[in-house]
Amino acid sequence: MASSYIATGSEFAALCQSQMEILSRGLGAVWCAVYLKEELIESQSTQLIPFAIYPHSQNSQPQQLPPLRLPKSLYRLKSQLRLGNNSLLKSATAQEKGEISSARKQTILPLAYQDVVLGILVVGQKKNDWTQQELWQIEEIAKTLAIARFLDYSNRWNKQQLAQQKQLHRLERDRLDNLLHQLRNPLTALRTFSKLLIKRLLPEDRNQSVAQSILRESDRLQELLSQFEEEVKRQEQNNESLILNATPVVVSAEDNPSSSNFLLPSGKTKLELINVRDILEPLLLSAKAIAEEKGIEITQNIPEDLPLVAANSQALREVLNNLIDNAIKYTPSGGKIEIAIDRQQLQSGLNCLGIAIKDTGYGIPAEDRQHIFERHYRGIQAKGDIDGTGLGLAIAKELVEQMQGQIKLISPNNFARDAKFNGTTFIVLLPLSVKI
Repeated sequence: MASSYIATGSEFAALCQSQMEILSRGLGAVWCAVYLKEELIESQSTQLIPFAIYPHSQNSQPQQLPPLRLPKSLYRLKSQLRLGNNSLLKSATAQEKGEISSARKQTILPLAYQDVVLGILVVGQKKNDWTQQELWQIEEIAKTLAIARFLDYSNRWNKQQLAQQKQLHRLERDRLDNLLHQLRNPLTALRTFSKLLIKRLLPEDRNQSVAQSILRESDRLQELLSQFEEEVKRQEQNNESLILNATPVVVSAEDNPSSSNFLLPSGKTKLELINVRDILEPLLLSAKAIAEEKGIEITQNIPEDLPLVAANSQALREVLNNLIDNAIKYTPSGGKIEIAIDRQQLQSGLNCLGIAIKDTGYGIPAEDRQHIFERHYRGIQAKGDIDGTGLGLAIAKELVEQMQGQIKLISPNNFARDAKFNGTTFIVLLPLSVKI
C-alpha cells in the first residue's frame, strides 16, 4: 500500500488504510487516495507522491491515478503542491475501472498541520454532492491523517538525530580515551622520576622539597584523571538509562549530570572535620618554589592551635590551590603574598574560620568584581598576556558553597604599599560546626 518513495512508519500506513475504509464503507466514497510530500521543508515546488489508494487490487500492473484538479484555495497555502508521475494504483477489474473513470466528483482536502501542508487527501464519489455532515467527517479524517503524518515524520527525524548524536558521542569518547591514555604515560614517568630524585637527594638538600612537590602534584593529577573517568562512565550510564527506560525517570539533584562536580565524590558534599594546616602546608611548599622563581615572597600567619573545620579535604585543596595560583599569577616580580588564618563571626552568628590570601598584585577593577566568579569571565585580564581560562574562581566559589561556606573578595586591599598596585584579597569562610 505504501510507496517506496515515501519513508513512513507502519502505524501511519495502517492508519491511512483504516481511514480510507471509513470513507469508502461509511460515506460511500468510490475511491480515495493519499498523496504525501517527500519532505516537510517548505519550497516553491514540492513533489507530491501517491502514498495510498483505496480500494487497491492485487494486480501488479501499474496504472496512473485519475487526474486531479487542484482548487485555487489549495494554491494559497504556504506550500506549492505538484503531483508526481508515479502512482500506487494497480490495474483493477473492469468494474473497478469503470467506477473510477466515472467518478467525476472529487473532493480534495490538504493534510495541513501548523500551517504546513504535508500532503492531500482525494475522495471520489458517484452520488449527489456530499452532505454537510459527510464533509465534516471527511475534514476530520484529513485532520487526523495530517497530525499522524506530522508525528510520524517527527518521530523518524528524532530517531535520525539521536543516531547522529550517538555517533558523534562515540567519536568524542574515542578522542577522550586517546587523550587520557596519552596523559597516563608521561604522568607515570613523571611520578617515577620524582621518586628517584627523592631517593637520591639528601634530606637536607633544598631540592628535596621540590622533588616532594613534583610527586605530590603528580599524584593529584592521577587522582583527578581517575575521578574524571569515573564521572564520564557514571554520566554515560545515566544517559543510557534515560534512553532505554520508556517511563519518565526522576533524576535527583545528586544524580543530575548538570549539577555534578567530579572534584567531590559523585557530586556529593561529603564533609569531615579537618585541619586546614594539613591542606595548606603541602600547597605552600609548591607555591613558594614557584613564587621564588618569579621573585615573589610568600609569608604565612597561621596560628598553631587551629580549630577543626567541617569541609571536604579534596575540595578545599582545589579552592586554596586556585586562589594561591591566581595570587602568584597576577602579582608582579618583587611583590608579596600573605596567607593568614583567623576566627570570624558572620552576621548570622555562625562561627567560621577565615582563610585569607592577600597579594600586592594588579587588583581587580570595579567593573569586573561583580562578574569575577562567573565561568569563563576574565574581564580586563583577557586583554593582557597572562594565560587563563576564567574557570578557577568559578570552581572555587562552587566548591566553597557546597561545603556550606562563603568566599569574599576585597580589592583594593591596602596590602600593597605601591600606589600602582591595588592588591587583591580572597577570604574563604568555613563553618567551625555544622551537621556532618
